[in-house]
Amino acid sequence: MRRLGLLEGWGSYPRRHVEADYLNVLVFEDEVEVRLRVEHVGGTSITYVWDIAKAGDVYVQGRHTVVHVDEPGRASRLPEGVRAASSRTGRKTSSTRAPSGPQ
Repeated sequence: MRRLGLLEGWGSYPRRHVEADYLNVLVFEDEVEVRLRVEHVGGTSITYVWDIAKAGDVYVQGRHTVVHVDEPGRASRLPEGVRAASSRTGRKTSSTRAPSGPQ
């Protein structure tokens, strides 16, 4: 969302569901690449799918769903700008490299 310029007024998006399959072992300070893409945009939620790779091999695959909530914490419609930007980027992959473990 930072890349799309949507962090200003982003709102609150707690995780509603998270799942991951650990396919290989990563150890502290392994350099990994995280690839994330939008899988589905709903009325109040966004589901992302992602993988964590090392040297081109996938070590972890997962998905998580976030839900846009209002001040009292009730699900509320996604802001139109977030919905539109998330729908546009659904087929694109965003990636970043980082060492695993605490920084």
